[in-house]
Amino acid sequence: MRRSLIGRIWPNATAVVLFIGFAFPVYWMFSTAFKPTGDIITDTPVWFPTDITFEHFQKAVAADHFWTLVRNSFTVTVLSVAASLLIALLASFAMARMRFKGRRGILLTFMIAQMAPWEVMVIAIYMLVRDADMLNSLVPLTIFYMMMVLPFTILTLRGYVASVPRELEESAMVDGCTRPQAFMKVILPLLGPGLMATSLFGFITAWNEFPLVLILNKDIESQTLPLWLSQFQTAFGDDWGATMAASSLFAVPILILFIYLQRKAVSGLTDGAVKG
Repeated sequence: MRRSLIGRIWPNATAVVLFIGFAFPVYWMFSTAFKPTGDIITDTPVWFPTDITFEHFQKAVAADHFWTLVRNSFTVTVLSVAASLLIALLASFAMARMRFKGRRGILLTFMIAQMAPWEVMVIAIYMLVRDADMLNSLVPLTIFYMMMVLPFTILTLRGYVASVPRELEESAMVDGCTRPQAFMKVILPLLGPGLMATSLFGFITAWNEFPLVLILNKDIESQTLPLWLSQFQTAFGDDWGATMAASSLFAVPILILFIYLQRKAVSGLTDGAVKG
């Protein structure tokens, strides 16, 4: 019984410690954003703010180019994720259902591309974009963000497509559906968890990406929020309340999306990883 009790206690204790370690910085960021300036700079930490203020959020929202950068971030993130999902749907169906020469080599290439660090290719990407006269444009960011998440999206959706029985698709085709119609009416509705998992991964990757926009977009009007946040000392000086408010606003879309999609995203990742 003692061993059984210890076996139940230590995993739960470990989970609690890890939760506190990961959740506390997020809590401190949000709580600092709502604290008055006096509670932020005091020598005695204020763990639970009693006087809540929205002054820091007002200052962050009123900062120069804030809403322009919000628009830019949403534009490149949504377009890159949507494009990667569209391409990955077609590619994953081909990889899972069709047999052709070089199929395994293509899968291996996707895996290598997924593992490759994009930071080492920044110089080559800069030269390509410069020669195409597209610096300070959102188009290259959208294209390269899509390419970043595309290998993972294809590999995950391929496993999910492979888990759908062929008989369902064949039955639909016997009933008069063409292959595209069978895919849209039979397979696509079953890919919901996989689509949510890959879209969540793609959104987080594109939303947080920093090196490419730092190199390609020097014009403030064409930058995104991560680069703006990295320059918080220039934007806010020593105003940590405004800095934490800006960071909180930056994190809110990801938190909302993760909370909404977390259950289906986890099931989509596990199913796509072990099936097919």
